Amino acid sequence: MALAYRTRKRLALLILLIGLPVYIGAVWGIMGALDRPPIWVEFLVYVGLGFLWMLPFRFIFKGIGQADPEAPTAQDD
Repeated sequence: MALAYRTRKRLALLILLIGLPVYIGAVWGIMGALDRPPIWVEFLVYVGLGFLWMLPFRFIFKGIGQADPEAPTAQDD
């Protein structure tokens, strides 16, 4: 079942405004609880986790920046 463009757009906004800050807080809390690794290892962990959060949401974010394909155009009038 494919999600409508408007639904995907709303979900993307919800993920960015609520989900991403929660994820950042969780990663920050977990990394803070561990012993501090060398700075380059810590950098690689943060970069890796920065890309990891978006993998499950690729289908939601795909095409969001484009015009709504379901919207009526001026030619349809």
